[in-house]
Parts: sequence; C-alpha cells; structure tokens
Amino acid sequence: MKKAVVLVSGGMDSAVVLAMAREQGFTPYALSVSYGQRHTSELDAAARVAQTQHAAAHKTVNVDLRSIGGSALTDDIDVPESGGAGIPVTYVPARNTVMLSVALGWAEVLGAADIFCGVNAVDYSGYPDCRPEFIAAFQALANLATKAGVEGAGLRVHAPLQFLSKADIVRQGVRLGVDFAETVSCYSADAQGRACGHCDACTLRRAGFIDAGVADPTRYT
Repeated sequence: MKKAVVLVSGGMDSAVVLAMAREQGFTPYALSVSYGQRHTSELDAAARVAQTQHAAAHKTVNVDLRSIGGSALTDDIDVPESGGAGIPVTYVPARNTVMLSVALGWAEVLGAADIFCGVNAVDYSGYPDCRPEFIAAFQALANLATKAGVEGAGLRVHAPLQFLSKADIVRQGVRLGVDFAETVSCYSADAQGRACGHCDACTLRRAGFIDAGVADPTRYT
C-alpha cells in the first residue's frame, strides 16, 4: 500500500480525511502539530482518532506559533462568538503553511508521495490558507523545494473536503464509520474536550449535524 502523511488536528474534518485516505488505499501516517494553541485537548483527540483508525504511526511535532501571536488561538485575545465580517481573529498566521511544510518533510523521510489535509472552502471561517489556490500553490512549491520533487517522484497534496459542505462531511464520516464523539473542534474547548457551543467552529459543526440529519455527539460545557 502507498504511504501518505495525513494532517490530523483532532477535529471532525481531519478525522474524515484520515478515513478517506484509508479508503483510497493509502497507509496513513498521522501527523499532528502542537503549535501553541490554547485548546490542547484537540491533540488528545488527534491521538484517539489516529489509534481508532489504525494509522501506521502518529507523530506530534512541536512548533511555537504562540511566540509570534497574532491570533485568538495563540495569543491573549478573546475567542469571539460566531459571526462578523472579514477574516476572524481565530485565523492563525502561517499555520497551514507550517503544518503542510512539516508534513512535506515527514513525507520525504517516509518515501511518501501524498499528503492529505482537511481544509475546506465552503463551510469555513474564511481563512486564506484554506482556499484551493493555496493548496495548488503549495503543491507546486513542494515539487520545487524537495529532493523527491526534483528527482521526478512527484508530490501530491490532497484536500478531499475542499468543496464539501459541513453536512456532506458529516455524511462522509458516517459512511466511513468515523466516531465524531472522539473529535474536538471548539476554539475554546476545555481540558476535557467539552465545547463552548458559541464560537465559529462550534456553530459550523452543529449546523453540519443538523443539516445532515445526524445526532450531534459533541459534549458541551
């Protein structure tokens, strides 16, 4: 089976992506990034998801984005409730670029030509690094900046959820047997992984279950 590095945050989207990579015949190597996020219970969730879905390995890499701040997830800025115009303060500068770069490095070490991530450009918070243009640009960079790319192996970045609604993602997860109760999406989740129910991530997640007609297993405070 072909190897693939799958970014697993602990949230519902990346859990579905991990299951999709397995369905497509890849041996998944789960990668999580501890970047200084305030909601570290998502990393516990990532470990659960990787184990439940039988990832070949699960690695957590530490990157200190808190040292540069600039986001409600990495700085002393209140996490807002859902709503508001423009790019929200929960956007973490360079996060997806850094995560994909770490995944790219591990993929080269493993001899994997494929990287999976759970970015979405339909029901999302408007982050610029979730757009299709970003994924395409990063794949081009990956093939220019790596030994594997230069030697012609070809590296691919898969974003299978990119054009799916949150309800569609829920349906895919149900079809693939994903246990959403194991996942944590909330920007203000407590140490036990319980969700606030008010932030943008909670609002999008709850709406996805409602629209899909699936019971919401999320634990709220």
